[in-house]
Amino acid sequence: MVVFAWLLPERILAFLQAKPGTALLFNAGIVILLAFLSWYLARIAIKFVIGYAVKKTKNDWDDIVFRNKVFSRAANAVPVMVLYWFTQYFGDFEEMLKRLALALIIMVMLGVFRALCKSGLEIYDKYEVSREKPLKGAAQIVIILAYIVGAVVIVSIMMDKSPALLLSGLGAMTAILMLIFRDTILGFVAGIQIISNNSIRKGDWIVMSKYEADGDVIDIALHAVKVQNWDKTIVSIPTHKFLEESFTNWRGMVEAGGRRICRNINIDVSSIHYLDEAEIAELRKVQLITDYLDRRIAEVRDWNEKKKADMTMPVNGRWLTNIGTFREYTRNYLLQHEDLRNDMLMLVRQMPPTASGLPLQIYVFTKTTAWVEYERVQSDVFDHLLAAIGYFGLRVFQNPGGHDIKQLTAVSGRLGP
Repeated sequence: MVVFAWLLPERILAFLQAKPGTALLFNAGIVILLAFLSWYLARIAIKFVIGYAVKKTKNDWDDIVFRNKVFSRAANAVPVMVLYWFTQYFGDFEEMLKRLALALIIMVMLGVFRALCKSGLEIYDKYEVSREKPLKGAAQIVIILAYIVGAVVIVSIMMDKSPALLLSGLGAMTAILMLIFRDTILGFVAGIQIISNNSIRKGDWIVMSKYEADGDVIDIALHAVKVQNWDKTIVSIPTHKFLEESFTNWRGMVEAGGRRICRNINIDVSSIHYLDEAEIAELRKVQLITDYLDRRIAEVRDWNEKKKADMTMPVNGRWLTNIGTFREYTRNYLLQHEDLRNDMLMLVRQMPPTASGLPLQIYVFTKTTAWVEYERVQSDVFDHLLAAIGYFGLRVFQNPGGHDIKQLTAVSGRLGP
């Protein structure tokens, strides 16, 4: 048979019928031309008709579907369908071409399905729930399964065998498949655990020292989780490692709305002493501790009188100390600081003395969790405390530097041997 035989002149038709090889080439040329024209017209229709309709709608999901070329990929099925319709004109090649056309249609549909999954993920990522329940890994495993099933169906069509027969033969290859898809299976299981436990979300700040990861999660996929470090480098960590290795997720800090400051000021122990009357009178000028001094002085006086303490020896009674007074000043200063949270844990405590002095630990939470603002608040707090500590007769401990040694050498030289 000749394509469109009824349109051809009798002489040309007779010639083609007399030459089967020439007729086959003629049919092939006509079908290829029709397939190309149908594909071109389908693309034009998609570009102008569907594209115009998409732009006119208020929804953005259809724009995402259009941008991910779902319709363009579907248009690739049109020339294949043309081939399938005209296979009857290819004589002995009809059956083979039908199988080929069906296989190509399945491949086109797999491409459309992948584009649809990509569009669905992009639409899903626009909602807040996507941060808590990322589905990219699950979507990738579904795509992989679809391609595996599609490959089996294509092979069965080309071999004219039942798909069930081919699948039964895969049982013997289970061990090999498990080895080949080991990372995929582990990633899929890890993805399910991550979603169910809500252990990682996009945008979370995580620290995983083993992989030098310290930054925000920017992608959670089937095989890897991508973390953008603060220096803008990107680390890819196998997804299943988040079930095997320990990591720190700072999401709790962000959700609590307060970031911890935990830092010590090392006090030179030799500068700690009892406060005398002159020092107390001077410290009364410090407004944050005026009430504290009045209250404590009354308590100390009453205690000493009650115990009839011999005050000629200071250790017999109770006295105010400069370290205790500074600790109270620090606490009051933190309480009135506008950038610190009073409703969260706030401590000013002494730690065990060390070779580097007596650590006075400040443990508070800032009202901001942003890194830059947090560092500013922390610096402001310690700028003030380090500058104020001298008014309490205390010194911050620090190891001798080159300047200290130089001064000591100069003094020793002036004093002579």
